[in-house]
Amino acid sequence: MSYEKLVKPTKAMVYWEKIKLLAFDCDGVLTDGRIIYDSAGGESKNFSAQDGLGFMLLWGTDIQTAVITGRESDLLKRRCQDLRISHLFQKIPNKLQIAQGLLKELGLGFNNMLFMGDDWNDIPLMNRAAVSVCPANAPESVKALCDVVTKAKGGHGAVRECIEYVLTRKGIFEEAVLKYLARLS
Repeated sequence: MSYEKLVKPTKAMVYWEKIKLLAFDCDGVLTDGRIIYDSAGGESKNFSAQDGLGFMLLWGTDIQTAVITGRESDLLKRRCQDLRISHLFQKIPNKLQIAQGLLKELGLGFNNMLFMGDDWNDIPLMNRAAVSVCPANAPESVKALCDVVTKAKGGHGAVRECIEYVLTRKGIFEEAVLKYLARLS
């Protein structure tokens, strides 16, 4: 297969104020991509606390969050509950189809969505979302098709970087931080 034949889709200009849904893949985005099995058959994943605080910054905004992943994990379900990620879709072979249904349910369109993924199974949805993001450790061929590549790797603050990027572009970063700090008082 020749990567030269894969062309980054031309997208309309992004109107950041219209971004209302941030959706993420799990393995390689929310985690470092490693899936660790122990001898008892248990599974472990490494999530970033920095990414977690990024989600907490969103709590005081009008931005909704979702995770759409091809695998299934009780660990991810727990993480989403901890971070108030209200839309979790697991064991999904066709992420684009699920996103279409979610957007319809929320009364939104693809122009309202950012999707962050890290590999080929994410590309169909990344191509439709208003903004596509991938972490620094995504394959080069995938990064070439994304609108934004974070400096951080998946599971090491890439999601936090993405969230802060969106909040900054929307002009509400300081407001989100102040609301978060007020909740701590």
